Amino acid sequence: MALNETHHPPTPAVLEAVREAAARSHRTLDALASGLTSTLAEHLQVPPHDVMVGPGSGALLQLLFTAFTGPDSHTVHAWPSWEAYPMMARNAGSSVVRVPLTDERHDLPALAAAVTDRTRMVVVCNPNNPTGTVLAPGALADFLDRLPGHVTVVLDEAYLDFADPGSTDDGIDLYRRDERVCVVRTFSKSHGLLSLRVGYLVGRPRVLDPLRGQQLFLRVSAAAQAAAIASLGEIADVSGRCRETARERDRLHRILTGQGWVCAPSQANFVWLPLTDGVEELTQHCADHGILVCGKPGEGLRVTLAERAANDAFAARAAAFLTEQGSHA
Repeated sequence: MALNETHHPPTPAVLEAVREAAARSHRTLDALASGLTSTLAEHLQVPPHDVMVGPGSGALLQLLFTAFTGPDSHTVHAWPSWEAYPMMARNAGSSVVRVPLTDERHDLPALAAAVTDRTRMVVVCNPNNPTGTVLAPGALADFLDRLPGHVTVVLDEAYLDFADPGSTDDGIDLYRRDERVCVVRTFSKSHGLLSLRVGYLVGRPRVLDPLRGQQLFLRVSAAAQAAAIASLGEIADVSGRCRETARERDRLHRILTGQGWVCAPSQANFVWLPLTDGVEELTQHCADHGILVCGKPGEGLRVTLAERAANDAFAARAAAFLTEQGSHA
């Protein structure tokens, strides 16, 4: 429960597609993933030229940092958010401006106020990792209106498939209206293809064309392409698994808040317990009972949803920890 993985294995159709691709692994096959690109374009109802696939959303995010930032520039993003953003900026010779969350949510006015002439990108993780919170419908459209034209806005939607319908904006709708918007998504989470490494960008030529020269060096394996195409063909099953995870997420959230924990409702496949103190102790308490969770000292604890029994086991440890802390008070 420390990593944002799904406990659902790939479907039989996906496994069969991987086996068939592996049997032809001595051939070049679709080196630039044109088949997957076309399938995604049809699935999303966007032009194929506006789609770019790569070996996971992380690799594509790094490419965006490399292409659009560099020395004497910076990227604005919320904090806490995905810890890889500052690392990607450093890899690009750039820096970041971290804007604190307000009530565990993005503070969009503060994010807009942090943008300067040196800002090249704004990254919005929605739902946010590690808090699981989302932006209200319409909030991002208003936010875009506040930003200058030179800024590229990257919407990291790795966990959007777990969000309740209508709970937040769909980045694809925003990309259609604003050429500055680039949407980053992955097959690692909801589709359960984490180890196969396949993700994609959706953006206008203004954003994607500068990245095309690197596409040959960011190739997606034939097996991963086959798995992604097969998984898109089983989107109803994927969506059903996401809804099952969401129900467990909401159930665990109710249990934890009933115990006395204060945490914002999540729209991802994890829950977040904000803690300034005691993170290391709670993380170790769980580990002592065979439960691994992601503790971020001084910030909080992120718990990825797993099987119902595992979720209940964590809830029991969370309750026991509160009891022990109370007895020591």
